[in-house]
Amino acid sequence: MEKIRVIISNQQKAVKIPTGIRMLIRRCCHAVLQLEGFKDSAEISVSFVDNDQIQEMNRQYRNIDAPTDVLSFPMGENGQYDTNHETGAKILGDIVISVPKAMEQAKTYGHSFEREMGFLTAHSMLHLLGYDHEAGGLARVRMREKEEQVMRELGLPASASYATYNRE
Repeated sequence: MEKIRVIISNQQKAVKIPTGIRMLIRRCCHAVLQLEGFKDSAEISVSFVDNDQIQEMNRQYRNIDAPTDVLSFPMGENGQYDTNHETGAKILGDIVISVPKAMEQAKTYGHSFEREMGFLTAHSMLHLLGYDHEAGGLARVRMREKEEQVMRELGLPASASYATYNRE
């Protein structure tokens, strides 16, 4: 794997970002790309927002007037990506995470904030690489297996409560 650039910006003030979260996000992006055998240099943008900001984006881009945990904006299709002409890196896309929603979900699911942020990042990275769980079935199962494999590799395995909730 070539060089991976993860550009992280904090655009919210609702939750103080704990030490180590930015490194976790970078490690998660690397782990997904490694799992998928992505060989090129890559760029990923990750933005931390609050519930109002993500609700507005969800309304604007998905016609859903409600906050959500994470949004993915892929820049490629069928393995073809835009290229940063200065660096030659493939621009995979943007990840937008609602930090307050991640904090709330960590409590709901009974695991750490770190695991929730890692999970949302892995989930979104797989979307950037073309995975889609919306139709359910085998595609959803494969995506969930890959998310959990990345979480285990990062030392953030699922809690016993994992099987009792249904994520959308």
